[in-house]
Amino acid sequence: MRPGEERPVEGGACAAVFEVELLKLRAAECIDEAAERLGALSRAIWSEPELAYEEHHAHDVLTRFFQSERPAASWAVQPHYQLVTAFRAEWGPPRGWAAPRPLHLGFLCEYDALPGIGHACGHNLIAEVGAAAALGVKGALESLPGPPLPVKVIVLGTPAEEDGGGKIDLIEAGAFKNLDVVFMAHPSQENAAYLPDVAEHDVTVKYYGKASHAAAYPWEGLNALDAAVLAYNNLSVLRQQMKPTWRVHGIIKNGGVKPNIIPSYSELIYYFRAPSMKELPVLTKKAEDCFRAAALATGCTVEIKGGAHDYYNVLPNKSLWKAYIENGKKLGMDFISEDAMLNGPSGSTDFGNVTFVVPGIHPYFYIGSNALNHTEQYTEAAGSQEAQFYTLRTAKALAMTALDVIFKPELLERIREDFKLKLQEEEFLNTVE
Repeated sequence: MRPGEERPVEGGACAAVFEVELLKLRAAECIDEAAERLGALSRAIWSEPELAYEEHHAHDVLTRFFQSERPAASWAVQPHYQLVTAFRAEWGPPRGWAAPRPLHLGFLCEYDALPGIGHACGHNLIAEVGAAAALGVKGALESLPGPPLPVKVIVLGTPAEEDGGGKIDLIEAGAFKNLDVVFMAHPSQENAAYLPDVAEHDVTVKYYGKASHAAAYPWEGLNALDAAVLAYNNLSVLRQQMKPTWRVHGIIKNGGVKPNIIPSYSELIYYFRAPSMKELPVLTKKAEDCFRAAALATGCTVEIKGGAHDYYNVLPNKSLWKAYIENGKKLGMDFISEDAMLNGPSGSTDFGNVTFVVPGIHPYFYIGSNALNHTEQYTEAAGSQEAQFYTLRTAKALAMTALDVIFKPELLERIREDFKLKLQEEEFLNTVE
């Protein structure tokens, strides 16, 4: 059976379904066969946590993993792809392939850690899932007789999710151009095919005042710490008028150097979050007014600088996550209800930006622990042997879903329609056509 091949009779349709299910079994077998190497890959990343844009060890471990795959040179690997710690590994039809255009499926790996507590978000497992799912799809397609299928499997190593937005850098560099569907999965406390990760904008706010002796002649000074405290309190007061779905959180990073010196400089870092990119500017404007009011009240000057990238909200693709749930259930995965999924707590991710340029899925998966992400307990869980079973099971579900996309053209069409519909709702359609 070839991708998109039509079966004219009912018996033929049943045979086609059976063949796809056999391919899914082969994908799972390939992942099991590579389990030891995949676990070693994950442990190597977990044992040497690296911060955003500094993931040199993880980059090298992952590129060597694909370069050493058998048969030799089966993956075309590009180290340092567009970014120093990003990479691209590609498998598919040979160079010079004429027609039809291959279907391009992307599998994303993350591998940056958190300061102080290592892989407390389990990005070592994200890297493992992406690599494993890609191996599964490749192995299943290689088991088919006949000439190569018009399918490319592309693994993208995407650094700096926790800080900076490596996927956004790669989008701007054209790395996601021509991809048809992208897949990844994130560790959590439950299995969810989708969570409403929200849009996020971060700012650094700097107040400049005037130093003076705090006891002898404080009236000569302009207190930048007072400006920071007023800004903090202004935002706390603003919360009464904030929508329940909005989030504002920040810290005072610098508040002076000595109690008897009127602080001439202070600095705050804030994150603003809203359910969509349409709402985020509204919240940002209100918050920036609070910062400016504090400067006016204290006589200080203020500098407000946004982060390099905004993180967009993750667009749901119902056709894609329904297929993922169906495959996950075959593997024994228990999913939270759709109501809990759509109304559950969430954070922000640069994968949101990806979903504005290509259809994708970003499910969450249980790893055998109830520890919460971004805690020392989750770091321990992400490096445990118990997490391996759940991680590879998730990779199998992703690989099986990718095979559905390849061999069920009606599913791919629905995925594309869902994508366009969500872009229209977000008023972003004109930016990708």
